[in-house]
Amino acid sequence: MKGAGIREVGGPVEEVDLPEPASLKSDEVLIEVQAAGVANWDDLVRTGAWDVGITPPMALGVEAAGTVRQVGAAVSRFEAGHQVLTHSAPLRHQGAWAERFVAPEAHVARKPVAMEITVAGAFGVPALTAYQVLAAMLNVQAGEAVLIHGAGGVTGGMLAAVAAAMGARVIAVAGARNKERLKQFGATAVLDRDSSWQQAAKRLADGAFPAVVNAVRGATASVLPLVADNGRLATITGDPPASERGIRIGNVYVTADGYALERLAADFANRGLTLPVAAVVGLAQGSSALAEAVAGSPGVVVIDPRQA
Repeated sequence: MKGAGIREVGGPVEEVDLPEPASLKSDEVLIEVQAAGVANWDDLVRTGAWDVGITPPMALGVEAAGTVRQVGAAVSRFEAGHQVLTHSAPLRHQGAWAERFVAPEAHVARKPVAMEITVAGAFGVPALTAYQVLAAMLNVQAGEAVLIHGAGGVTGGMLAAVAAAMGARVIAVAGARNKERLKQFGATAVLDRDSSWQQAAKRLADGAFPAVVNAVRGATASVLPLVADNGRLATITGDPPASERGIRIGNVYVTADGYALERLAADFANRGLTLPVAAVVGLAQGSSALAEAVAGSPGVVVIDPRQA
């Protein structure tokens, strides 16, 4: 089986020959991969900062979309031929940057017909991260004002879309080029990150926000003054500041959940939304794809193992 990954922790991304998946466990789903997301968290796996349960030589990648090829004896939600998407970690066999991917049924979701396969391949981690930040960590309520700092990226955009779906009044901070997309996603207002947006945000929130999310690396402390006393602040960038003024602060890492992912994907597709696609490449271009994603791609970067 062909894949793209590493031969040693910290090594370069290259094409690798991998063993085919063995006999499936009773709860496992074998997916013929048509699209696998590439993002900065994959570089954490490459460098050993995120332990996904397997060791090199290994394919990278923790999210994918494709067609079910085979299912274990206890699997009831899927059968061969179904189109699915998944975020799965710890990994059962190999990473998703490969021709085939194994995931437990509980990590797999049915792909909506209206969702493009390339979008589905990079949807899992951003969507689940957004949902887990907003629903579990922040407990966002309908009608609440929520500030999303760094809404221009893929995950930041999903934070805006999911918050809007929950009925929140979303104030998004992003580059000007992302304004139209974020408005489509449901943001009430989009503030240009290159402006004096803090003052505008305070006016929109009547002084401070009950809930704030930071998606800009190294910037969580900078948005703390915008959080109301006894409010909630979540970051997805691993840099939570010390609490003050009774503010509850959390650093959120994504957890696999196929049932939630299926609901999120269906809602996103039913609203007629999509994600911008920056690049679709083959396994041989895995290294450049990861470099593009880490550099801050304006859209999703996807590996299609079927491409030369």
